[in-house]
Parts: sequence; structure tokens; C-alpha cells
Amino acid sequence: MLCMNISMSKIKGTRGRIDEASVLEEKIVMEKREENSQVEMLEGAKSMGAGAATIASVGAAIGIGNVLSSSIHSVARNPSLAKQLFDYAILGFALTEAIASFAPMMAFLISFIFQVL
Repeated sequence: MLCMNISMSKIKGTRGRIDEASVLEEKIVMEKREENSQVEMLEGAKSMGAGAATIASVGAAIGIGNVLSSSIHSVARNPSLAKQLFDYAILGFALTEAIASFAPMMAFLISFIFQVL
């Protein structure tokens, strides 16, 4: 239930009757304000969710760094396996990037597809 703030200008006559049209008008205005604030809160939550989804890119960057670092260390220890280790490194890059591609996809879904009611 909305609480109504009725000013003294809305009161008519000496008996203290309230102008029903102005009270109804004020109630509609308050409902619109409440609805607008809910929409703004949902838009803010969508933006925060999209931002949080892109943080996963940091994890992907760390994963790619680990794959490259391990590949370099392995080739340094056993240079004869360089070709096979290179293939595994490329596979590791591809799998890490596949997971990382979900982050921008989720951010775009949150931002543009999910609409506020």
C-alpha cells in the first residue's frame, strides 16, 4: 500500500473533505515513481551482471599464460618433443579461449536480450 502525502491545498472546505480527483492523481504519480525506481534498479543490476561476466576474461588470460609458461618449460627440458608439445599447447590455448568466449556472450545476453518487464 502506498503512503500518501496529502498537502493542505488538497483539503476543501471547512469540513476537511479531500478532493478525490487530486488524491487519485497523486496516487498515480506515486505508483509511477515506484515503478520507475524499480526499472532503474533492474537496469543497474543488469549492468553489474554484465560487468561481472566479463571478469571471467581475467581467468582466461591467466590460463593462457599458464599454458604458454608450461609449454616453454617443457620445451626447455626436452627439446626433442617440441612438435608434440606445441600441438598440446595449441589445444590448451583453444580450450581456454573457448571458455573465455562465454564471458562476452553472457555479457551481451544480459545487456541486450534479457529485457526488464
